[in-house]
Formats: sequence, C-alpha cells, structure tokens
Amino acid sequence: MTDLRRVPVDEVLERVETALGTQLDRATVVRKRRSVGARTGRGTWVRIERRGLDRIGVQGGDGTPAAEALDGIAKPAWLAGLAWRDEAEPVMWRADETRLLPAEPVGSAVVADDPELPPGWWAQLNASLDVLAQQRTNRIATPDTETITQELVTRTIHQVFPVVDATVSEWCPAHADLNWANVTAPEFCVFDWEDWGMAPRGLDAATLWGASLAVPALADRVRVERSADFASRDGKLMTLFVAAKILGPYGHSEDPRRDGARALAEQAVKELQGD
Repeated sequence: MTDLRRVPVDEVLERVETALGTQLDRATVVRKRRSVGARTGRGTWVRIERRGLDRIGVQGGDGTPAAEALDGIAKPAWLAGLAWRDEAEPVMWRADETRLLPAEPVGSAVVADDPELPPGWWAQLNASLDVLAQQRTNRIATPDTETITQELVTRTIHQVFPVVDATVSEWCPAHADLNWANVTAPEFCVFDWEDWGMAPRGLDAATLWGASLAVPALADRVRVERSADFASRDGKLMTLFVAAKILGPYGHSEDPRRDGARALAEQAVKELQGD
C-alpha cells in the first residue's frame, strides 16, 4: 500500500490547486499514510485522500460532503470538493475543502499522555455523538476503510473470542474513525468524515476507548462518559471488535494497549455470555 508520507505528492497538490482555484500553503502540509492536508490561501483547509477502488464500496467515497447534511454536530463546514481516478493504478483521489478547525487536534491517533480535557469538552463530545446516533443515512461505515457488515463483525471478533454470539441488534450512524487525531481541543470538533455511516451502536465509543488504552485513566474516562453505549449489548460487541484488532493476528505484541484491551474484553465476554 502506498504511504503518502514517503512518496512525492507535488503533482497531486498542483492539480487540486488548479481545480479549486487556490494556493496550498506548503509550510502547513500534513502528510499521513493515506491523506495529505494543507491550509489554503483563502483561509480554509483541504484534505486529499488516496483510496483504492476496492475500498470505496457502495457509498462512493464522498463521506465529507455527505456529512454536511448532519445537524447539531461540532464539525467543520464542507465547502467544495473534487475526485478523480488515478491514471496508473486502481485508485481514487478525493480532495475536500472545509472551514478551518476551531482548535488543534488533541494528538496522534493513539495517545501516550493524558490530554487533560476539561468537563466542557466531554459534554460537547457527548452532545455530538448523541445527536449523530439519532440521525439516519443510507451510508455504511467503513472503519479502517473496510465496510462494516455483520460478517466483518463476526469474523473480527471470532479471531480472538470465538465463543461469543456476535450478532448485532442495533445499528446507528457513527463517525467510524473517532480517534485523538480527529478531534480538537480545547474546543471540541470532530473532523475527517470520510468513513462515517451506519454501524453497530457503540463503535465510536469503543474506537475512542481503544485509542486511549495506553493511558488507563483516559480509557476509563471514555467508558464513564459513554457508559450507556458500553452497557448495551452492541457496545460490548464493539468493545470486543476493537479489542480483537489490538489482540488478534494483526496486532503488535508490544502494543502498550494490550493488557487494558484484554481485561475489559474478558469482562465483556462474561457479561455477553450471561445475557
């Protein structure tokens, strides 16, 4: 898989500049594995993503503009976008221009230190996630760019927890990539909506918990704040879904999150078997 942190992207940036009619500030470029972002000359932000055609699914890879229809959620407004197919590979490029974030991202996707977020931040997180879960969409979430289905949930969980009945009962909209690199502080805002869509209840809560496990107090805070999600049957399944990615065959043996993931996962298994 191409890593955009390690390959030239000048031609891509120039194409986006021409299409959107603005200059990208090269001093502000942020390069990630599958995306590149930069501030524009008109005071907005452009995020450019490279995604394989096999990872687009039925929803077409237009998550950010589609999220503009969501109400009551703290997120940057979408302004414009473009997409094109790569001439040499089975890949789609997509660029989306949005308003600037109200604050800096909290940290990397998985944090190693407690960001010490104020109570108001957690209240804003809860308000946005609660409003999101009440809405409806035809989109299907793509966590890790893979369309989430009952089969995927069962297969992922059973890699580590084969005795669990992994049948999902409640589906609702989720951001599907809720980690510490995609939220801001001290003012809360959630961005990078490329993967949002219908998912089992509790996916976002479990994903943020998984991204917090290297800081046990932070992981516990996520569980407290999203207690209703974690207490639900589907929230317990999503706990196992996230834990299985950390503990399973594709996890890393030295991942500092493993002990925390295993402890809560074992608890969730016992509770599910007792239902």
